[in-house]
Amino acid sequence: MFGWGKKKDAKSDKKQQPKVELVKVEVPFENPPVTSKPPAEKSLTKEQRAKYTEVLKHFQDESLELPITEKHAAGDEKRALSHDEKAWLTRECLLRYLRATKWVVHDAISRIEGSISWRREFGIDNYLDESKNIVTPALVEEESRTGKEVVLGFDNDARPCLYLKPGRQNTKSSFRQVQFLVWTLERTIDFMRPGQDSLTLLIDFLQHPELKSQVEVSKVPPLNVGRQVLHILQTHYPERLGKALLTNIPFLGWGFLKLIHPFIDPLTREKIIYDEPFIKYCPSEQLDKDFEGSVDFEYNHDVYYNTLVEMAEKKRKHYINRFDKFGALIGLSEVDLRGEGDEITIPIGTHAGDDKLVSEKTTTTTTEEPSEEKENSSQDAEVVIEETVEDKQVEKLAEQTAEKLTV
Repeated sequence: MFGWGKKKDAKSDKKQQPKVELVKVEVPFENPPVTSKPPAEKSLTKEQRAKYTEVLKHFQDESLELPITEKHAAGDEKRALSHDEKAWLTRECLLRYLRATKWVVHDAISRIEGSISWRREFGIDNYLDESKNIVTPALVEEESRTGKEVVLGFDNDARPCLYLKPGRQNTKSSFRQVQFLVWTLERTIDFMRPGQDSLTLLIDFLQHPELKSQVEVSKVPPLNVGRQVLHILQTHYPERLGKALLTNIPFLGWGFLKLIHPFIDPLTREKIIYDEPFIKYCPSEQLDKDFEGSVDFEYNHDVYYNTLVEMAEKKRKHYINRFDKFGALIGLSEVDLRGEGDEITIPIGTHAGDDKLVSEKTTTTTTEEPSEEKENSSQDAEVVIEETVEDKQVEKLAEQTAEKLTV
């Protein structure tokens, strides 16, 4: 009725798996294994490229000011985009919202502006200065003590994995639980590698009786909390979910999933996989032994939590340092911001497949007289592109980027 996968016999699956040598792990993996690689990015159509350029130009407007709360009225306080908000407004960010809104420019702009206002209000809009955020490691640490949400490893497509374990719940239902989930989502995003901007959720409902004595908690989240979390994920983290793998779902859990199911976006439903072995989607060398992997991971809060905070902070510093190095401009690519090279590989206003399009255009004009622009041709020279309206916009954006980088 809900289009969910059939339950599989976990015991029979495990019997068929060869015995693997376990490796003791207490902290997050820094990088995915060499066998895990992001899939190639799909090329945009000419129409999609033009719509992207329109959204980009909207947020490049220096006079743009946005409210400081998600819900607001006319006359409420507004402020200009901060340095860190410009770093958040990457090429991939704009594309995620465009895809989520089915390439309707007005809707994408509205959703992005709403997310910026929400991030300000929620208190996660500063990358490095924790004193300016509401949601901090200190605020949510109590929620982390039993390892109910853990960033650990990468899947086969190099997506960072976030384990959610409701059975290890250690606190009563509160808004701080929502804050903790958002905080762990942000930390999972910190671990993303160049070319991959989505994550995988590994949700294990297995109960842990040994934790029951700590606090009397519900086995499944209250419906209102579930809907609140769902709203945040679908509204402010569009296209961030690559896959969600669920296992050990109890009777009450199925009831909760049926209640929450109508509120799940159809595109999100397609990414949810029920009761299939995690080993099908994650490399053994970075998968917890509880799910047929070779990682012997036992949550030790004193070791894991501080290490996660330090590793994530180091990755954010790397990201911001490269953002500043490349001009602190809206529309830079996460491929470059998370990468290592000294040069920009995806200039502002360009996309995957642009080289192919340019090559096709220039091949058809090889018999024409050389243009004046080709006088300065070199390895770094610009290719003369057929002057469509969209190409003129891209050229202008490139010129603006070059001017700012040379200041």
